[in-house]
Amino acid sequence: MQSILVERPEIIRDVSRSTVIADVEKPLSAWERLYRVPLLRKALILLVLALIWEVYGRWLDNPLLFPPFSAMLQAFTTDLGNGIIPARTLVSLQTLVIGYAMGILLAALLTTVAIGSQIGTDLLETMTSMLNPLPAIALLPLALIWFGLGSGSVIFVLVHSVLWAIALNTHAGFRSVSNTLRMVGRNYGLSGLGLVRHILIPAAFPSILTGLKVGWAFAWRTLIAAELVFGVSSGSGGLGWYIFENRNQLETANVFAGLFTVILIGLVVENGVFATIERRTIRRWGMQH
Repeated sequence: MQSILVERPEIIRDVSRSTVIADVEKPLSAWERLYRVPLLRKALILLVLALIWEVYGRWLDNPLLFPPFSAMLQAFTTDLGNGIIPARTLVSLQTLVIGYAMGILLAALLTTVAIGSQIGTDLLETMTSMLNPLPAIALLPLALIWFGLGSGSVIFVLVHSVLWAIALNTHAGFRSVSNTLRMVGRNYGLSGLGLVRHILIPAAFPSILTGLKVGWAFAWRTLIAAELVFGVSSGSGGLGWYIFENRNQLETANVFAGLFTVILIGLVVENGVFATIERRTIRRWGMQH
């Protein structure tokens, strides 16, 4: 069979007349530049929540039950100026730092033992299964018997609330490190603590940081709850006792001022301390977008 060739006329289009070339790069508007700033977006959310709080408080018109945001803010600035809130905050933070640091040290010790041997892993898993579901606040009666009415009892329950969250996340992060990285470390002569420091911790740091965040949240909540129960130590109490005292005196605006202080500290730690650590480690190392 013979193939039949059909000639087709070429079509030439004038691109300059029929096509409009769009801009390759378009500058962002002022609103788009502001929207790209996470701090401003979160501040806008807080402003909207404060506005809803103010409107609902004025509509309810019952300061004893639910004061407006402006009344709470006035009580907050008053006790901030006369030094009551800073003094109570300092007492709480001192206790928190001690308990949090002790919990981190114990979690590091348990995790190091767990990754070093199978019996260590079994020990960590067994203790976690037994003690992690146990609420820290449930240990308050024992803490009072063992350590008395003071900061020692609060620190004991803080260590319990911090220890297991950090140990679990750290151990899970270590177990997720690939064998390739472990073999690279051993080829460089690393073993024991050297392998943990130079290989396992950097590779597992996202999980470790998650454990630190969870442990901080548990510790902060446990501290305020413990101070609400027995917050006075050596004639002074923390933020939890400040909230409890004002509740007894029916100073609802001051109660909300204490809660507002707790929230502010949580925002500063989460979006200041931990965000800075994450930006300078995980994101810089390319482990998270």
